[in-house]
Amino acid sequence: MATRINIEKAEPAGYKAVLGLEKFIESTPLTKTHKDLIKIRASQINGCAFCIDMHTKEARKAGETEQRIYALNAWRDTPFFSEEEQAILALTEEVTLISDHVSDETYAQAAKVLNETYLAQVIMAIITINVWNRIGITTKLIPA
Repeated sequence: MATRINIEKAEPAGYKAVLGLEKFIESTPLTKTHKDLIKIRASQINGCAFCIDMHTKEARKAGETEQRIYALNAWRDTPFFSEEEQAILALTEEVTLISDHVSDETYAQAAKVLNETYLAQVIMAIITINVWNRIGITTKLIPA
């Protein structure tokens, strides 16, 4: 499998704009665990092998357990995730699969367990990883 265009080289200003979103997310008080769960789950849904590889490695390095990483695609059927994490994962799935829209129930649950600023940051983190997934998949980035 060969990679395609290198967006960073071909359109550095556009790449820098996306990188600006990532830097914003990194500057927020979102926990590392929440960021990792969002990145891994969205990447699983989108099928971005490059991002799954990168973000599971980062999560492990930050102390995430193998059990939770392996169970992430079946999080609803496990006791491994807190109420807050479940709300974030449900929102991640619905924002990632946006053609089905974000249900009032999912949004209400997230708004119930997260304050307004944190919820906004979670939404921005979900949007940002979806941008990266689309770049990785379109350009066929290959995991190292």
